[in-house]
Amino acid sequence: MPRDASDTVRRILDAAVQEFAQHGIAGSRVDRIAAAARINKAQLYAHVGNKDALFDAAFAHHVDALLDAVPLTAEDLPGYAGRLYDAYVDDPALMRLVTWARLERTPEGDLFTDADHDESKLDAISAAQAAGVLDRGYEPADLWALLVSMAATWAQAAVMTTATRDEAADVHQRRRAALARAVDRAFSASRSPVE
Repeated sequence: MPRDASDTVRRILDAAVQEFAQHGIAGSRVDRIAAAARINKAQLYAHVGNKDALFDAAFAHHVDALLDAVPLTAEDLPGYAGRLYDAYVDDPALMRLVTWARLERTPEGDLFTDADHDESKLDAISAAQAAGVLDRGYEPADLWALLVSMAATWAQAAVMTTATRDEAADVHQRRRAALARAVDRAFSASRSPVE
């Protein structure tokens, strides 16, 4: 893909993330996304297809960017969970996109259409289990789902409390420490199940 095209697609996806996070799928307008991306609607459709394809591409782009920014460290899941907590706090658009996707597109089942979306994470978890670092009593997919959900305990769609960067640093540190302890107790191979 020529550099111009990849820059254009990046602008489209970044604009789409903001529009979809704010308005959901039904409420979003392709003309606003095109204007924010500094292209016309015909160019937008040529690059990414229809509105549903645009949402799928923007959602995957945003989630992949987050996971690239916070790479999984299966040998240090407590540290990873803390970094993921920080990423969730810093990115309110993520939970809004997840919520809209669940409300408007995929109310149940796998949120991603790409069956291999989490494959590298599951492979890393499986390898850490084989190496005796992580508890082998979990299927890697279950461990991954629990880990991601635990890190999202205080994210924007949280039931109890939604964290913000405006809170005191010691509050965030307390939550990271609680999360790290819970993750270590839940998944470490060195812990006994009744500890």
